[in-house]
Amino acid sequence: MEGRRKALLFTLCFFFFSLPSLSSLPAFQTLIPSSHSLPSASPTSFQPESEPVSESLLGSGSEFGSDSDSSITLNLDHIDALSTNRTPEELFSSRLQRDSRRVKSIATLAARIPRRNTTHAPRPGGFSSSVVSGLSQGSGEYFTRLGVGTPARYVYMVLDTGSDIVWLQCAPCRRCYAQSDPIFDPRKSRTYSTIRCSSPLCRRLDSAGCNTRRRTCLYQVSYGDGSFTVGDFATETLTFRRNRVKGVAVGCGHDNEGLFVGAAGLLGLGKGRLSFPGQTGRRFNQKFSYCLVDRSASSKPSSVVFGNAAVSRTAKFTPLLSNPKLDTFYYVELLGISVGGARVPGVAASLFKLDQIGNGGVIIDSGTSVTRLIRPAYIAMRDAFRVGAKSLKRAPDYSLFDTCFDLSKQNEVKVPTVVLHFRGADVSLPATNYLIPVDTNGKFCFAFAGTMSGLSIIGNIQQQGFRVVYDLMGSRVGFAPRGCA
Repeated sequence: MEGRRKALLFTLCFFFFSLPSLSSLPAFQTLIPSSHSLPSASPTSFQPESEPVSESLLGSGSEFGSDSDSSITLNLDHIDALSTNRTPEELFSSRLQRDSRRVKSIATLAARIPRRNTTHAPRPGGFSSSVVSGLSQGSGEYFTRLGVGTPARYVYMVLDTGSDIVWLQCAPCRRCYAQSDPIFDPRKSRTYSTIRCSSPLCRRLDSAGCNTRRRTCLYQVSYGDGSFTVGDFATETLTFRRNRVKGVAVGCGHDNEGLFVGAAGLLGLGKGRLSFPGQTGRRFNQKFSYCLVDRSASSKPSSVVFGNAAVSRTAKFTPLLSNPKLDTFYYVELLGISVGGARVPGVAASLFKLDQIGNGGVIIDSGTSVTRLIRPAYIAMRDAFRVGAKSLKRAPDYSLFDTCFDLSKQNEVKVPTVVLHFRGADVSLPATNYLIPVDTNGKFCFAFAGTMSGLSIIGNIQQQGFRVVYDLMGSRVGFAPRGCA
């Protein structure tokens, strides 16, 4: 009997060790510090053909019908390209300040907003000063160039997955911030049309107003940083590389103020019904994707794709989760994190759980730069990284970063690997997505941070180089490595 037990134990051990490793993750990867530096304010990537086209050329462009399966690709540039006469250090410092404000605003919105399960009647006569929209938060980090109206007037528009409305500054302006292009004048567009207060589109706004004299719909969006935009809610034609999308509901802002940088407005890419994907779902098969390049190492532009061409064959997908009280953000399930080839014991799936009333959870956000993890998870991950990077020379903390290194005299270094384990998708990050330059003297910092909020956010630094696919029809988000080619 004893001999049988030993034989069975030997067989089981042999079978176990013969199995392929369930976690064949490398422990280290190489980072070459000299090939990565703080990005500067490089010129925009948009070519002359993106400028306003003639009416005859517009007539020959393609026009998307409600059921067409068409795809379009647009270049994206970082918002820093619209800043001039600023050093890389100043640009990076401003980026972190914007980031902090945005994260705080998102956390406040996610914690406080009531369940959105009804339409809202417009307020007669406009808005009270206390109305704060729950539609969107922050102004995003990447922008593109598109045409508004007929004939098309081309302007820069920020793209933001954390926003649920399309808006731009419009003449006449009571208050407008400085933008790079002339302000759009709807009186010069043949396709601009106001929306009636009784329209279902107007009732979809979280804070709708009504011009009682004209019986037309008004919108207002107020951001957590004090920025706001107020004006008429209307439909208009948008032109993407001479391809026209008709009847898009847009906010035409006559009173705009705040921290917006250079762009004319915002193209909301959130999950809500009034976002650009929400309005044009059938035209682009409810799919879009973007790839954000590492600006410290590449001169190629980032890009966004709408339509079936947005889906990469190499993408690994994770299901989207629904928040019962907030439909703007893209929630996913994060099960754990590996550092140096091993799961971090203190990073449990329960820390990232989205509960039944909509608190907690993890979102993917294009407008947040630095990934924020709920603090216990961040501390466990950071400590594991410090152990794996103990051979690197430490440097003082920088801003929100508490794990920094002096790599000024290093040609190349070995750093612990980092893998994010989503349900159904293990996303292995390049070293440049989590160890980033913070000055021009060779200081690099671990580009994650903790948050006291219950909401964790996967930011755009960690998304660099991946094609991030939003398949709303399939209710999933995918990650395709090396997706910017």
